Amino acid sequence: MAEQNNNKNNQQQVDVKQLLKVRREKLADLQEREKDPFRITKYDVTYHSMEIKNNFEEMEGREVSVAGRIMLKRVMGKASFCNVQDLEGNIQAYVARDNVGEEDYKDFKKFDIGDIIGITGEVFKTKTGEISIHATKVTLLTKSLQILPEKHHGLTNTDMRYRQRYLDLIMNQDAKDTFVKRSKIISEIRKYLDAQGFMEVETPMLVQNAGGAAARPFETHFNALDEDVKLRISLELYLKRLIVGGLEKVYEIGRVFRNEGLDTRHNPEFTLMELYQAYTDYNGMMDLTENLYRHLAEQVCGSAKITYNGIEMDLSKPFERMTMVDAVKKYANIDWKEVKDLEQARALAKEHHIVFEERHKKGDILNLFFEEYVEEHLIQPTFIMDHPIEISPLTKKKPDNPEYVERFEFFMNGWEMANAYSELNDPIDQRERFLAQEELLAAGDNEANTTDEDFLYALEIGMPPTGGIGFGIDRMVMLLTDSQAIRDVLLFPTMRSTT
Repeated sequence: MAEQNNNKNNQQQVDVKQLLKVRREKLADLQEREKDPFRITKYDVTYHSMEIKNNFEEMEGREVSVAGRIMLKRVMGKASFCNVQDLEGNIQAYVARDNVGEEDYKDFKKFDIGDIIGITGEVFKTKTGEISIHATKVTLLTKSLQILPEKHHGLTNTDMRYRQRYLDLIMNQDAKDTFVKRSKIISEIRKYLDAQGFMEVETPMLVQNAGGAAARPFETHFNALDEDVKLRISLELYLKRLIVGGLEKVYEIGRVFRNEGLDTRHNPEFTLMELYQAYTDYNGMMDLTENLYRHLAEQVCGSAKITYNGIEMDLSKPFERMTMVDAVKKYANIDWKEVKDLEQARALAKEHHIVFEERHKKGDILNLFFEEYVEEHLIQPTFIMDHPIEISPLTKKKPDNPEYVERFEFFMNGWEMANAYSELNDPIDQRERFLAQEELLAAGDNEANTTDEDFLYALEIGMPPTGGIGFGIDRMVMLLTDSQAIRDVLLFPTMRSTT
């Protein structure tokens, strides 16, 4: 049996090599006859496929020019059909010898699946009701020298889909729709924030101090200055500098880099949006988040009610707001207000089989309980507020309870979707928080922040009361496109090298 399979595979390889050889011979023949498609520099497209189909009553009888890739071809003597796929979808073309000319029709019959062509002709409907183009001119624009995956089975190998995204976009309409929708989501974010008076800015990717988040950075060497630098893990500290400078509403959408593992919701480089607004706090950021998410659902998905993995989430209602302490009490049945010290927190953790490290303080252990008992239940839009100070080094303390800070995380589908603060603008307090982070770094926490002296100097110049928030764009796109893994919404996700 194994021998039969090997013989079959060898025969398939021989067949493929022969088919590829034939394609190159066809190109050589075209070049010899001075019909080299690669010498064509432009083609005037007047309409796309779905534009024609969706407006057939207006388009019937009109001359159009479309361009795209041949995905299906049926040659029937003096007349043939082909299916052309463009950005929006696909459309059928009827190509007859008497309309395009004998020589051009002879060339058309030799075109292959995957070739890119331009078709000019009149819009009509076939006897079977298929909206089509009656071709008067067919132009080969690009000769495909490779063979597309077999259309009936599609491109189902996920590794190939991610490594060769161009094939995925050709063969899987759902993949193309996802990335078109991703672009629309980002466009709608910009429209919404611009209308709110925010200013889009750009900040450095190569930095001396990669702060603003708990993550391990990538490091590299800058040869021109003979200095080691890091890729940014966050946008926060530079955007806050701009608030100090008097830009009252700023945002940035950009790539950040975290030297961490790969899974269905994490990629080492991903798209983050952070925004900062002077003279507001984390309550203002909650209102902005709720309004923005509702706007995106309505504009991109057509409804404030969205479905992910078969579960409906309703963004039309006011989002639930709950403190972390109340959430742990609700789902773990533990009243953290009764936990007096670190010793008691550790005892509770051991009792509930919560694994902690020696460096963890009382607030860290509260967060471990939250992650273990609460997150999975936060399916509907929910703000979890008032985190322990130990896990929030850049956040203002709550005036009435300095063990906690004015911070929230926004959850949907059990995922953290956004993280926001009433930003710490006290430079003395901020220095103390940085020193505490340095101690954690020395104790082995390689995700801890280091002191950023220039940022502290900026705070000493003076930063107004400010609300700030970070949104994971990729996770947002996953939710709004019903995509199961982050790689499905990244055009070119990080992959292990094949060499």
